[in-house]
This record gives sequence, structure tokens and C-alpha cells, in this order.
Amino acid sequence: MYSAVDHQFMSEALGQAKNALYLSNPNPRVGCVIVKEGQVIGRGYTQKVGGPHAEVQALADAKAKGFDTVGATIYVTLEPCSHTGRTPPCVDALIAAKPAVVMIAMTDPNPLVSGKGIERLRAADIEVRCGLLESDAKAMNLGFISRMTRGLPWVRLKIAASLDGKTALSNGQSQWITGSLARADGHRWRAQACAILTGVGTVKEDDPTLNVRDVPTERQPWRIIVDSQLETPLHAKILNHLDQSGVILVCASLESAHAQEKAKAFEELGVQVIAMANQNGKVDLPKLFAYLAQQCHMNEIHVEAGFKLNGSLLREECVDELLLYYAPFFMGEGIGMANISPLAQLNQRQNWQIFDHNLLGQDLRLRLSKKESN
Repeated sequence: MYSAVDHQFMSEALGQAKNALYLSNPNPRVGCVIVKEGQVIGRGYTQKVGGPHAEVQALADAKAKGFDTVGATIYVTLEPCSHTGRTPPCVDALIAAKPAVVMIAMTDPNPLVSGKGIERLRAADIEVRCGLLESDAKAMNLGFISRMTRGLPWVRLKIAASLDGKTALSNGQSQWITGSLARADGHRWRAQACAILTGVGTVKEDDPTLNVRDVPTERQPWRIIVDSQLETPLHAKILNHLDQSGVILVCASLESAHAQEKAKAFEELGVQVIAMANQNGKVDLPKLFAYLAQQCHMNEIHVEAGFKLNGSLLREECVDELLLYYAPFFMGEGIGMANISPLAQLNQRQNWQIFDHNLLGQDLRLRLSKKESN
């Protein structure tokens, strides 16, 4: 159905989409190339929110170079939008450009679009073909797809551990288990997330900044602290640089005068404080993630937390992906990956499947997703 040339140009469009990894949130990462007579005449990718989408960027690129798009073939990694949001519909710009063919990797999961863009193009007598390198396009937008289809962000839990699964010595020392390449890779995952989430235990013990430092990026993710009793120190490093990214502090309750006084002190620093309690007086984690997707429009949440919060997230089935870095040594006594209760039977376990693995220096990186029950 598709030629080798089609694969080549859609691969180039996917390469353009990668340029939006750290840039386009909460919009999807989309790339576009315009081809005429076997030559790429325009390239584009989604810009910051409020800026042009990939198709408009590519059309502007072609125009700036003096090319005519009439009769061209346009390769785009996501169905062109057909609704007015912060920008006009991309499908209008494509129709005005009068291409002969539009090749689309995947349909848009956004119910405001979902097939409507394709219908508009076909109604304008433009040939539309959909599905080329679809799995690659979906892999680049796991969070956006999750938010649109489930009303939840894609939650990625990052853990660095020794071969025997220890994340720190018994005294809490953990810097550094993995090498520099693995740590830099962790910053790339931070950079593409909408927010980095941690627990108050990590804030108090490690005093992390939890920003992106090892890779260049135009935006810093939000930082979220799960802190049932509002114990985060006001001088914690994670509360710095509020001019670059916001901080949300999530507690269990704001009913007491003491809690309200604490919350006021955080809010005076520019921190958002919200309360979400479960029946045990802790933060309601499933409710929190629904809030982050539906109210804050967050696609991907990158978790760097400790033993206790990791266990709670796994126990409450809030995690979609495990991002594990294993360093090639044994630690012996130490702190484990997650506070998981012992199993009485093996059939009570959560099953995960490896879908990606890579060596970063001497460290092994594994990515795992939940394995569907048979």
C-alpha cells in the first residue's frame, strides 16, 4: 500500500515531530514534510502552545523558499486539526494549499477532531491515506492519547537501582548509583514531561531541585509534591525558580486552621496548594492524576519518588510505564524500589512487559508497560 519513498518521507516527518518533544506540551508532537517531484519543499513541527502547528510551519517554510504546493504530497504524523483552538484549523490551510495527497500516520484521538479533519480534506477532493508508521506516531504521543481517551495522563515511574534492586544505602545515600549517561537520559525524560512528581519524603531527605539541567529546553516542567500533612520545608530547593515553572503541592486536607496557615505560606511563595483526600486520610492518587489531565491538561507525568510513594502508586495501579536504570553492582542491605506488600500467591502479582532496552555506558535501561491479563 505504501512505497519505500512514502516510508522515507513519513520517517522524516516523524523526525520533525521529535523536535517538538520538549516544546509542544500540552499539544501533541507533530511533524510535517511537503514533497513535490521527489523533493522536500517544506518542513515543520508543532511550536509552543499558541504557536503554529506542524502543517502551518511546513507550508510557511515552502512559501519562504518560493515553492508552489499545488499538487504536492504532504506527510503529517497526526490528523490535521479541524477545529479552532488557540490557532485556526490546520485543515483549512492544507485545503488552501491544494495538495494532491495528504499522508497521515494516525488519526487524532481528540474527540473534537477524530476523523473530521480527514473528512474535510476528502470533501475538498484531496486524496487522504492514513496509517503509515502509525505505531511510531502513537509512541511519540502516549500522553496525549492517554489524556484524550482515558482522561488520565501517561504516568512514567523512573527508578535507578543496583542489580539487587536497591535504590539507596540503608542510611539514605543514593548519589550516584548510575553513571553520567544514564543521569543525562533521565533528564531527557524529565524534559518531555508536563510535570515531575515526587513525595515529601524525597524532598526532605534529598532536597532535589527536580528541574531539567542536562539537556537544553525552552520550557521547564511543572513540579508536583505529594505531601499529605504539608511538611515540605519552605526553603526546599524544589520551590526555587518559580518564575520558570510552577509547583503544585498536594495535601490531604485544608480544613484545620493550622493547615490553612501553612498553605498560605506556600501560596505567598507562588506555590499552588490543593487538597485531595482518600478514605485513609492520605492523598487520593487516582483522583490527583485525573485532575492533572482534565483540569491542568497534562499529558505525561514523570515520577521520581521514594520507596513509599512508589509503592502507593504501584499498589493503586496509577503507573503506566516503568523506566528502570540498573547499575552493574550489588548493594546488599539498602532501600528497595517500592514498598510493596508480600504476595500470598503469585497470581496476585502485577505483570509487566519489556518493550524497550538500551545500554547507557555500563548501565542498563529498561522500559516496561503493564501486561494485559489473559
